[in-house]
Amino acid sequence: QVQLVESGGGLVQAGGSLRLSCTASGRTFSNYAMGWFRQAPGKEREFVTHISRMGINKYYTDSVRGRFTISRDNTKNTVYLQMNSLKPEDTAVYYCAAASVRAYNSDWYGRAGEYTYWGQGTLVTVSS
Repeated sequence: QVQLVESGGGLVQAGGSLRLSCTASGRTFSNYAMGWFRQAPGKEREFVTHISRMGINKYYTDSVRGRFTISRDNTKNTVYLQMNSLKPEDTAVYYCAAASVRAYNSDWYGRAGEYTYWGQGTLVTVSS
């Protein structure tokens, strides 16, 4: 079992920044690739970004590329999501998730069903 706890959400004005954290406990954090997903009111959960277990491979959805940065610190069992130039459409509950390591020969990292463990989510609200 891996327990994931997100933090760092809040209310920010458009153009502002937030940094989300997700801290893991339980099994060895560096054995897992990590992803961030988000779910806006009335919408389905969508992929935001992903980082491989050693931080070498990173993937972003088009709408956040260039504004968001994912990183991880395996010594602290934590993955981060730095969000800059926030827009009202970024408003959502943000979830971190852990996936078992596998080859990057497909876009499996973008599918929520490929992740085994999930945090409870943290709300990000961007006002216009």
